[in-house]
Amino acid sequence: MTAEHLALLRLHLTPQLGRSALFRIHEHFTTFSAALQASERAWLRAGIPQALFHNRPGENSKAYLSALAAIDQFAIKICSFWDADYPQLLKEIYDPPAVLYIRGQLPATECLAIVGSRRASAAGQVITKELACELAGQGICIVSGLARGIDSAAHRGALQASGRTIAVLGCGVDQVYPAENGYLYNEILKNNAIISEYPPGTRPFPGHFPGRNRIISGLSKGVLIVEAAEKSGSLITGDFALEQGRELFAMPGSIQSPNSNGTNRLLKQGAVLVTESADIINLLWPARNVLMQQCQFADRQIEGVDAITQKVYQFLSHDPLHTDEIAHKCGLTPMELSVILLDLELRGVIQALPGDFFVRC
Repeated sequence: MTAEHLALLRLHLTPQLGRSALFRIHEHFTTFSAALQASERAWLRAGIPQALFHNRPGENSKAYLSALAAIDQFAIKICSFWDADYPQLLKEIYDPPAVLYIRGQLPATECLAIVGSRRASAAGQVITKELACELAGQGICIVSGLARGIDSAAHRGALQASGRTIAVLGCGVDQVYPAENGYLYNEILKNNAIISEYPPGTRPFPGHFPGRNRIISGLSKGVLIVEAAEKSGSLITGDFALEQGRELFAMPGSIQSPNSNGTNRLLKQGAVLVTESADIINLLWPARNVLMQQCQFADRQIEGVDAITQKVYQFLSHDPLHTDEIAHKCGLTPMELSVILLDLELRGVIQALPGDFFVRC
């Protein structure tokens, strides 16, 4: 880590010294190292309040040493707005972060953001994973927020295709939030990136997430929203997308589902309707091959099963179906069906849901 990055870290850890003050300091002093060595009077001339000058953590302060320890332990990189490797699209938004903390490696490929409800339906998660897989298979990096529901499905779809994905956090990159996504967090780190504008050790406070959302859209050429209620935080990401001049996509949903109210409203207001990945590819990347790889989601014959098992599998879809309906349509007794469903579940091609419902994986 350079001396300039260390100086930026100390300033960023200063209580009440935010993004705009960092930009003002850099504009006035040219380097953060020079700012740390400048006098109180020089800070006042730069328009920085006197209290901020005195609040700067010293080199032996607990906050600074703790941040350094986390940076070393988790191999965190600091990337400032003024560095050559700062993401170009993000640099162009109205209020770009002055500093990014990065675990892993930022991809050089173009990005699409996929966000949606934390309380997503099983069908919504399956469809999101399929779309993300197809898009990542075309070399597009999937950006999301590592939240429950749609965000997690988007990351998993990109990983399924061995593609690129970026998780943007509303806390420090040394924090796993939500805790249940610890495995996904580690899978992303293997070949991809987890980033945040918050220093190591920062806890996930609610006020951090709107700012996180502007980064998700800022990194991306477009934003796809899948399942969002009327007051969903995902709609904030959509607002940022429009402010930043990004293309806004939405997936339609049932008019009876509260989780679709937000996305259906966006479609009424002019968002691009998406029912398949080609809808996005053709608009943002028309030169790419639109013959999408199916990533193990297309209808297929399952090897090593009899005809009735294959029939049950073909009847199942991304929409949850109850065992009574499956048994009736396939002409099976509950006992016969339970054996077949268990076999398909063990093969990893279907998933059991609460209430005796099943969906394809």
